[in-house]
Amino acid sequence: MSAWVRDLAPSTFQARLTLGFVAVVALTLFLVSALIINRVDDFLAQQQQVDLQARALNVAQYVVILAESTSIESPVSPDNVVAPGVELSLVRAAQQKILTDQLAHADIRIRLGLDVGGQFIPAANGTFGATVQTPPPGQTREAIATKPFRYPVLGADPPYFVEVTLANPYTFRATTLANITGMFVPIGGVAFAFALLLAAVLARRFTTPLRRLTEASRGLAEGDLARRVPANHVQVGSSELAELALQFNAMAARLEESVEIIRTDRDRGRDFLADVSHELRTPIAALRTFNELLVEGAADDPDRRAEFLESSRQQLERLDWLALNLLELSKLDSGLVLLDLRPDDLRAAVESAVQQSFAAAAKRGIALEVSVPDAPIRIRHDPLRIGQVVANLVGNAIKFTEKGGRIDVSVRPMRSGARIEVRDSGVGIDPGELPHIFERFFRGSRANEARGSGSGLGLAIVRSIVDMHGGTVTVETKLGAGSTFTVALPRDPRAGSASSDGGRRRGRSTSEESASPTSPAPVAGAARTTATVRSARSTEPAMPADVADSSSTERSALNQGAST
Repeated sequence: MSAWVRDLAPSTFQARLTLGFVAVVALTLFLVSALIINRVDDFLAQQQQVDLQARALNVAQYVVILAESTSIESPVSPDNVVAPGVELSLVRAAQQKILTDQLAHADIRIRLGLDVGGQFIPAANGTFGATVQTPPPGQTREAIATKPFRYPVLGADPPYFVEVTLANPYTFRATTLANITGMFVPIGGVAFAFALLLAAVLARRFTTPLRRLTEASRGLAEGDLARRVPANHVQVGSSELAELALQFNAMAARLEESVEIIRTDRDRGRDFLADVSHELRTPIAALRTFNELLVEGAADDPDRRAEFLESSRQQLERLDWLALNLLELSKLDSGLVLLDLRPDDLRAAVESAVQQSFAAAAKRGIALEVSVPDAPIRIRHDPLRIGQVVANLVGNAIKFTEKGGRIDVSVRPMRSGARIEVRDSGVGIDPGELPHIFERFFRGSRANEARGSGSGLGLAIVRSIVDMHGGTVTVETKLGAGSTFTVALPRDPRAGSASSDGGRRRGRSTSEESASPTSPAPVAGAARTTATVRSARSTEPAMPADVADSSSTERSALNQGAST
C-alpha cells in the first residue's frame, strides 16, 4: 500500500511543493466552509424556533377568535367540555386548511381545556388535529415537533387555555443551507484554481535557485569549473536560497582557482623536472667523457690527466652549486622558508654581502664599491635573505662585467621603506631576453662564456625572496653599457598584503614594447630597456606562517648607537 502511494506521489520537489500548498488551501477551504455552514445552521435553527413560536401563537389566537365568534357562552364550560359550536367549527375542512396551510405551515394539534390546580387538563372533546394539504413554495418539510404552546384566555368565564403543538413544519432552513452550500462550491472552485496557480508560481520561484544549483553542481561534477548560478536567478527565491547560491558561487570560484593553481604547479613541476634533467645532462656527460678518455689512456699523460681532473672538479662544483640552488629555490617556492624579520639596519646586510664578493671582483679585475648613508636604515627584513639577494645580484654583475669594469652597490631610504641598487658596466641584456631573465635555468643566448656559465637560478631566487618581503625588482639595461637592478623593500612586510598564493606567485617581466607612454625613449645607437618584476598582491592579509618575528637583542655593528 505504501509503495503504491509512493508511486502515485509526484517525484519533483516543485510538484510536491505545489501539491502540498494546494492541499493546505483545500483543507482550509473545507474547514472554513464547514465552520461557516455550521454557524449558519445554528443561527437558522434559532430563527426557526422563534418563527415556530410565532406560528403557534397565530394559530392559538385564531382559535380563540373562532371559538368566541361561534359560541355565545364560554367556549369551555366549567365542566371542562368544549361548546358544540366551537367543536363543529374546528373540525371543518376549511378552517383546518386555514390553520395548517396559511398560519402554521405544519401539522397541528389543538387542545382546549381548563387549568385545574396549576395543571392543564384538556377537555374530553377538546383535542383537534390537522395536516398540511398544500406545501408552501420555497420551503422544505422537517421532521421535528415543537413543544406544546399554551395560550391563556383569562377574560372568559371560566378562563381556559388553548394548547398548540406544531409537527413536521415547512421552513426555509434547508433551502437556505442548500443555497449557501451551492454558493460555496463555485467560490471554492475559484479559490482552489487561484491557489493552484499561485502555488505553481511560488513553487517555481522557490525551486528555481535549487534547479540552478543542481545544474551548476552537475556541471562542476562533469568538469566545467566555470559553471555558476546565474546572478538573475539568485535573487528570485528566498533570502536563504539566495545566500546559498551566492555561497555556492564563491565555493565554485575558489575551487576553480585552487584547481588552476594545482594545474599551474603541476605544469611548473613538469617543466622544472625537464629543466633539471637538461641541466644535469651537461656536467654528467662531461664527466663521462673525461672518465672514458682517462680509461682509454689519457691517464698516462700527466698534463692531460691534470687537465681532465681539473675539468672534472669544475663540473662537480657546478653540480654541487646546481643542487644547492635547486634546494634553496624549492624551499622558497614551497613556502617552507620562514622570514626571520628583524628591525635591524639594512646597511649591515648589504655591506656584509658585498664584502664577501670583494675577492671574486678583485680576481677578475673589477672595481666593486658600496655606498651607504650615514644614518641607519631601520626596516623589518630578514638579514640573511636580503644578503643572499645582494650576493646573487653582485655575483651576476661580476660574471657579466669585463675586466676593468665597475660595479656600484648603494642602499637608500625611501618614504615607504628602502631601495637597493646594483649597477654594473657590463655587457647589458638583450631586449628579447628581458621577459625571461627571472625564469629558472635561463642564461641567455649570447655566445660568450659569461652567459653560458652558472646555474641560471640566481635571479629566480632573488625574485622569490623579494616577493616574500612584499617588494619589487626592476631592471634597467643598456646593451653594451651595463645594467642596473633595483630592489624596493617595504618598511614592514607584515603591514602589506600577501601575494594571492602565499607570496610565491611568479613575478612578471615587461620590456619596452609593453612599457607605459611615460617611459624614456631609447637612445640612438644603444637600446635602453627596462624589465620590472613585482610581487602579485591580493586583498587578504599576510599569512602569519610566512614570517617569523624573532628580533634579536643583539645589534649589528652598523646598528650600534642608532636610535630606534
